[in-house]
Amino acid sequence: MSSTTYFLLGITYFVLSAIVLIVILNVISRHEKKTYESEISLLERDKNLIISASILSELNKVEALINNEKMREIYDAWQQRFKGIKDIEVPKITDELLELEDLMLEKKYKELKDKITNTEIEIIAVKNQSNRLLEEIREITLSEEKNRETITKLKAIYREIANKYNQSKSDYKEFTKPIELQFETADKLFLAFENAMEENAYSEVGRIVKAIDDTIGNLSAVIEETPSIILMGRSLIPSKIADIKAIANKMIANGYNLDYINLDYNIKEVDKKIADIFERLNVLNIEDSIFELKTMIDYFDSIYNDFDKEKQAKKIFEEYIRTIIIKANKLEKINNSLLKKINAIKYSYDLTDNEVKVIEVIKEELIIIKDNYNALVAAHRSKSFAFTRLAKEVELINVNLTKTEDKLEIALRTLGSLKEDELRAREQLDEIKLILNKSKSKIRSYKLPVIPANYFIELSEATAAIKEVIIELDKKPISIKILNTRVDTARDLVLKLYNTTKETIKSARMAEMTIVYGNRYRPLDEEITAGLNLAEEQFNKGLYKQSLESSISTINLVEPGIYKKLIADTAKTNN
Repeated sequence: MSSTTYFLLGITYFVLSAIVLIVILNVISRHEKKTYESEISLLERDKNLIISASILSELNKVEALINNEKMREIYDAWQQRFKGIKDIEVPKITDELLELEDLMLEKKYKELKDKITNTEIEIIAVKNQSNRLLEEIREITLSEEKNRETITKLKAIYREIANKYNQSKSDYKEFTKPIELQFETADKLFLAFENAMEENAYSEVGRIVKAIDDTIGNLSAVIEETPSIILMGRSLIPSKIADIKAIANKMIANGYNLDYINLDYNIKEVDKKIADIFERLNVLNIEDSIFELKTMIDYFDSIYNDFDKEKQAKKIFEEYIRTIIIKANKLEKINNSLLKKINAIKYSYDLTDNEVKVIEVIKEELIIIKDNYNALVAAHRSKSFAFTRLAKEVELINVNLTKTEDKLEIALRTLGSLKEDELRAREQLDEIKLILNKSKSKIRSYKLPVIPANYFIELSEATAAIKEVIIELDKKPISIKILNTRVDTARDLVLKLYNTTKETIKSARMAEMTIVYGNRYRPLDEEITAGLNLAEEQFNKGLYKQSLESSISTINLVEPGIYKKLIADTAKTNN
């Protein structure tokens, strides 16, 4: 191809590319333009919705209700606000929308985008102003219906409260006057409401309705709670105070110390609080009164519990104060007797000073206990403390004395049982020998082809342990601890031998019985014959447990569950 041809082709490609690019840019521009047109259209619609017909309608309703200067001022202010929205804010937004359209036509899309956002914010702000204005106007136009409904409900509640009061007027005693004044206040407020409604004084109506609601709410609480306040404050609590004072005086005369209760001070405080409650009730302030009175009743009920605890504590104290000294003297006498004999006991049974040190410790503990006891008795005689505290102290002394008593009992059992341990060891030695002989006799009674090696090892160990017991019994002085250890070791080894003997004979008997039982199946299978032959070889070598396992696993091939059957047959035979 010639250079001219290449040149023409290049120009053609360039022209085509330019045309495609122009088409693409045109499509994008159209799409972008359509998007912005849609957004501007929506903003136009939102602007038109700012001024609703409802505002004009509601303003016309208010104009018909104007019958005083204050109402006129409110109406004029609303008109001014509406005019500001209609004549200033909305035209301003209209101008901005026109500006948006110009920017769109000029294809200044970047500037247009920012301007749309600002216009949208302004429309929302003006729309909120319009909505707030409509809400304020409707508070007046709808107030009559709403307030009438509220007042009707409040009147029904008021009548119920008045009926309840009139039916039980005697329950309110000297507080009838402030209560009836409150009823008069409520009546005046209802009348004020009617006057305000007739005069279309809607700005006052809301405050009057709230005042009526508050007044009736307070009246309801007063009528409900005043009888209870009077009953508790004038009757229940004074009665409890008089009763508690009488009980307290009697207990003090009988030797009780009740200073920790602070009764006189607390009664004075209660009297002050009751007086304050009735002063507040006189102006119909009953806030927390019921709660405070119930708290006082709970306090006095707790005083009764304190009295009961004091009486119970006195019984405990008097019981322990008699028994503790008797027990302490008795323990001291026994302990002193042990102290005199301790050297002889130490020699006879090879005891160290540390092993008998507990006797000295018990002596020191008894001295401390008696000192504490004497101090407690002195405190009781001087009436320095309440019985609840004295009882705790005497119980603590008794606990310590009981612990010391336990120590002494353990020491007595330990020292006093040394001779018994020696005699018991000799008796146990005879029993151990008897078990050993039974084991020997039992193993000989069943003619085993081979006696297992572990039997002879255990027999040797048991025999040696018995000899150690005999050697220890022949010593002077005897060490009971070592003797007891030797006896325990010998008994354990002999019992181990006895159990080994039983287990060996049992395994041998079961193995022999299983092999005999399995011989019937020898003709059936060579594997069974081989298994039984192996069991016989193990039996003859003294491997009775392995022999039993081999024979059972072999017979299980033709008769599953043979072990359970043999066990059952053995049990029947033994029975």
